[in-house]
Amino acid sequence: MRGLLIRNARLVTPVGVQPRQAVLCRSGKIIRIGPSGTVGGEAAEEVVDADGAYLVPGFIDLHIHGCQQWLVDNGPADLSAIANALPQYGVTGFLPTVCPRPKGQDAEFVASLAKVEPSGSAVLGFHLEGPFLTLTGALPPEALGSADPARVESLVQAARPHRAIFSVSPDFEGICDLLPQMVRDGGPAFITHTRASVEQTQAAIEAGARHATHFYDVFPAPAETEPGVRPCGAVEAVLADPRVSVDFILDGVHVHPVALKMAIACKGPDRVCLITDANVGAGLPGGRYQFADQTEVEITGQGQPARLTETSRHPGGLAGSGLTMDLAVRNATEMLHVELSLAIRMASANPARVLGLEGSKGLVSEGYDADMVLLDDSLRVLRTWIGGECRFERTFTPGDAGT
Repeated sequence: MRGLLIRNARLVTPVGVQPRQAVLCRSGKIIRIGPSGTVGGEAAEEVVDADGAYLVPGFIDLHIHGCQQWLVDNGPADLSAIANALPQYGVTGFLPTVCPRPKGQDAEFVASLAKVEPSGSAVLGFHLEGPFLTLTGALPPEALGSADPARVESLVQAARPHRAIFSVSPDFEGICDLLPQMVRDGGPAFITHTRASVEQTQAAIEAGARHATHFYDVFPAPAETEPGVRPCGAVEAVLADPRVSVDFILDGVHVHPVALKMAIACKGPDRVCLITDANVGAGLPGGRYQFADQTEVEITGQGQPARLTETSRHPGGLAGSGLTMDLAVRNATEMLHVELSLAIRMASANPARVLGLEGSKGLVSEGYDADMVLLDDSLRVLRTWIGGECRFERTFTPGDAGT
């Protein structure tokens, strides 16, 4: 495989930014990093002068339904198109998120998706948002199933060679019996769509659930039963357990930025992730876009929430977002006022850790996969490499990326 040398980059690491760095890659891996001028003795067929642009690890989206005009639930062709589109937003790996289908149809559909071999962003597993949920949110009624080990096994087998990542409700009857089966292959199980009590949530964590997705959204607060006593539920149980990581839709509407600040304070910088929960229309101008079952969603502008229109069961209800991962990173720096290194960590190293890939993805570091993104001063994507191969390049005039 061709060698790649990137020089004169501002390398973003978990602890800060290192100026004028060079990164040498070969056979899909990063093999050497050091100050520009000291790296490059080995032959590199491709040399890129970053001219002071930021070099960051590729973003990993743990929760995405669609992008532009494509939707995972439309089938393999749309999944392939999504994978090819995502590098322009800095995404090098993702979990295609699948809405539940009636029993007997879901495994067959997941198996059809698992056959896709995209040439863009890597499929890192299939995120199954249902059917083991108690609250549907914007999902179809088929999101509500029953505790069926055979159904779990059929979905696990259908997803191969990828892992099936289940999103579950801790208050779903029998879920603690299913969770060991769901995490048997080493993948995480996510908590979501729940009004579980503290005890139910703690039991699910003990049984194997280790991450909470689109945290705060469809996590209603328990009803007050004693005047003056603030009740605790799933949110508090998740925040209190250091084993559990969380992710958020940071579009300014799905959750108040203070909730992310609180999560960072509770969890530390390594266990808070950014996701998009993107729907059709993400990355496009505002407009109306076709969702599932002849239902429309409306996005009023780029990065704004997706809302169900009057064609749906719940007009005006939230149905994912119009976010892209590069915009989520920009929002983190602007809404949370965090350092760039932390914003990048929440989009790369932390999601990699959730998936157990922290030894190969999520960092620009020697021995890691050469999944990298070049960002300008406005944190907009200039180039994206996956395994050392350029999968997206924006017109770039040397000198406009900063010094």
